[in-house]
Amino acid sequence: YMWKTFCLSLLVAGLFSCQEGKRYQSFKPGEIWLDNTEVHINAHGGGILYDGGRYYWFGEHKTEGEAGNRANVGVHCYSSDDLYNWIDEGIALAVEPEGSGSPIEKGCILERPKVIHNAKTGKYVMWFHLEPKGMGYRGAQSGVAVSDRVTGPYRFLHAGRINAGKWAENASDELKNAPVPALEDAYSGGSLPGHPDSLNIHKRDLEGGQMARDMNLFVDDDGKAYHIYASEENSTLQIAQLNDDYTDHNGVYVRCFAGRFMEAPAMFKHNGKYYLMMSGCTGWAPNAARSAVADSILGEWKELGNPCMDADSATTYHSQSTYILPMPGHPDKFIYMGDRWTPENAIDGRYIWLPLEFEGERFVIHWQDEWKM
Repeated sequence: YMWKTFCLSLLVAGLFSCQEGKRYQSFKPGEIWLDNTEVHINAHGGGILYDGGRYYWFGEHKTEGEAGNRANVGVHCYSSDDLYNWIDEGIALAVEPEGSGSPIEKGCILERPKVIHNAKTGKYVMWFHLEPKGMGYRGAQSGVAVSDRVTGPYRFLHAGRINAGKWAENASDELKNAPVPALEDAYSGGSLPGHPDSLNIHKRDLEGGQMARDMNLFVDDDGKAYHIYASEENSTLQIAQLNDDYTDHNGVYVRCFAGRFMEAPAMFKHNGKYYLMMSGCTGWAPNAARSAVADSILGEWKELGNPCMDADSATTYHSQSTYILPMPGHPDKFIYMGDRWTPENAIDGRYIWLPLEFEGERFVIHWQDEWKM
């Protein structure tokens, strides 16, 4: 009897572990999403890399309370073969100890990490928005780290402002020759006392480098990689080419949507056209998303309006864009990835994943309580 009981317990345990390994068979946007260790997935402001037949999800590791909005741990990595069920792969990039003086010292702000693979060097390259400790959001820097393994550990390379001394490709002669008025340090995050061109913020930051906050990465079919980021006090989106090893910029970049105050950019390509999804600038509070299309990644870009179609579309279903995931092998299928922020308890942030649909030139997103691929 004891032997039969023991065998039965092993069988039940085996079945249980198998079921636990495939706990989910659908997406339920906004609900607690457990990993293989029974813990809510901790990868906020993240993105996905498809590599070697697996999906790797990188995002900000948040901790409890308001203090969890700062980087106390680093960048978390998870892997999956079906996008529903995720295995905890640990911390891909760890912050440095307090007092180390490192740009990524514990207590800094490290947001929206994205990882791409460089086919030429074989390296995995991570970029992120960085605010060194104690600078609030005045630093507006970009950080870079690399690894030989997709899950890390990643080695921090450098951080700072970008494209110092380089004019945007589409900067007008008028802008280059105009003076730079004094701008008081009273930036609110979503407004300025004038249009960014009248304040000539682009020229103001020419010598020290352009600001870069909310960001994303995109690798085109020809292998060229691009850095998309909110710049010029968040008033203008910039799109910049990376160099051949993806660890720095090559000086080619453009200014887009000047004065429109867009952040949280997510780019994808469909039928030869480039698409962007972005949000407005309202801090942690959600707002109506924006979308745009272009024939060339460096523009001209044409706005297409809010892609969300249902109730709560004015808040992007209470979320903010972080990534658009193309489905490998399915050129017409994409997934919107958004964050439902909870800044009063950062660790409780939820994930809003929804399918994209296409209506003519534009893409649209409909709410679904539950859906399957």
